[in-house]
Amino acid sequence: MIGRSSILAAAALALGQPAAAQDVTGTIQYMGGQIVSPSYEGWWPNEDGSFTLFFGYFNSNWEQDFDIPIGPENHFTLVEPGALDDLSRDSYQTVGADQGQPTHFYPRRNPFLFTMTVPADFGEKEWVWTLKTQGQTVRAYGMLATDYRIDPQVISTEVGGNFGSLDDRLRTNLAPELEVEGAARRSVRVGEAVTLVARSNDPDNYPPRSNRRLPETLEQLYTVPSGVVVQGAPGLRMSWMVYRGPANTVTFSPTQLKTWMDSRVYANSAWSPPYVLPEVPTDGRWVAQATFSQAGEYVLRAVASDGSMFTYRDVTVAVSPLAR
Repeated sequence: MIGRSSILAAAALALGQPAAAQDVTGTIQYMGGQIVSPSYEGWWPNEDGSFTLFFGYFNSNWEQDFDIPIGPENHFTLVEPGALDDLSRDSYQTVGADQGQPTHFYPRRNPFLFTMTVPADFGEKEWVWTLKTQGQTVRAYGMLATDYRIDPQVISTEVGGNFGSLDDRLRTNLAPELEVEGAARRSVRVGEAVTLVARSNDPDNYPPRSNRRLPETLEQLYTVPSGVVVQGAPGLRMSWMVYRGPANTVTFSPTQLKTWMDSRVYANSAWSPPYVLPEVPTDGRWVAQATFSQAGEYVLRAVASDGSMFTYRDVTVAVSPLAR
């Protein structure tokens, strides 16, 4: 689901690496130069009477990413309904601008990436997320409209979970459990590695892991998508991503499975043919190291998924310059 003014495009295979390429469906695929659109994914009710709002984004590029700090070009605003429908209207206010949204934006679709909890009396108000890229302003409108109510099956459908299955069991699917060992805030110097250890398991083991047979021909490797949502492999996986801070100055070892929906073949993504996921560690502990080439404050996000639901944990890393 996409916010009122957001853009949703069909995810498809990009051939080659020029500024723009045409895939086998005739769709133009841009490597760079396009915008990022925030997306409002929907809401669901909580037992205490509050509501959870889900947000993500769609980067129209296949290669170009963006770093947009919290501020006039990346902010939230709480308003009455329709108050910010006019995209030319300035909406930035320091108070409330930071609602936990990312500041680093990977390519393509990054769905259900963060949530907000609003009170039982939220009513018809709107939390509006404004993003400005390539000189264009786009907004997503978080509201409790009836047609935006979702459940775990809807989330799975939106992310192509379980190879696009519509099994009713997905309605009660449980998200993976995830914990990160150690402090939530770390300090290192440029060039030093920080060790990241995450524990994850799938409490209901559903949808179960189902790697497809490795292809023997190009036709088996890739077929033209039949819908606008690419399919993804089911099964538990865990990866680290850069949530805030420039990703090009962070190196993970081992290389992490992409958390964004890269559907190109052999693209190190759960949405990428031939849909082979890394094996789950026997002890349930994913160990990685992150090294930084530039000083600054970073937020690294652990992402656990069963292919249909997602769980997140963050670690903030303060990186200081090398001692002189």
